[in-house]
Amino acid sequence: MVSTKEEWARALAERHGVELQRKFSSAAVAVCGLGGLGSNIAVSLARAGVGRLMLIDFDRVDLTNLHRQQYRADQIGRYKTEALRENLSDIAPYAEFDIHTARITEANAEELLAGADVVCEAFDDAKSKAMLTNTILETMPSVFLVAASGMAGLGSANAIRTRRVTERFYLCGDEVSEAGDGSCLISSRVMLCAAHQAHMTLRILAEQFEV
Repeated sequence: MVSTKEEWARALAERHGVELQRKFSSAAVAVCGLGGLGSNIAVSLARAGVGRLMLIDFDRVDLTNLHRQQYRADQIGRYKTEALRENLSDIAPYAEFDIHTARITEANAEELLAGADVVCEAFDDAKSKAMLTNTILETMPSVFLVAASGMAGLGSANAIRTRRVTERFYLCGDEVSEAGDGSCLISSRVMLCAAHQAHMTLRILAEQFEV
């Protein structure tokens, strides 16, 4: 039985504190790319009670995604935006989920990301990462960016870290490993990087910034 919205809010406030939960509940976060990083980021943010999640991806769920992404076997073939919204609604039934089943580009990024306080970059390819980074830092002066670089292989979990690059730009990962160089993608290490991104996002919303 699903609790009421008031009971849900009260439970979160008991865990996080009223003022901190108010900041989470009033925030909007965009997750760009809903694969191993993005789907796990979204789950953590939904569980934390972030009020509005903007989910952006053009891809469909594939069998090869299931070992590290937050989808079910019966969702294979569905758009990731729709499948993840369904799963997140089970986790946080009173949150708002805006889905955009589209490839984000330099031309449409500002429109798709309008209203976001923080953007989480969770792309696979370097060109898309660079495009999103440049677009946000150059044209969206009030938006924070939390990006990822390096989470492949069986390297130490302790190599995954969060680094402040500029005032509005944070980078999570080991900044070395690449999935395309023969390294495998292990769910636990991908999830570690996603957790760093989600946690940094929550720290930004709480106005607790890295030095």
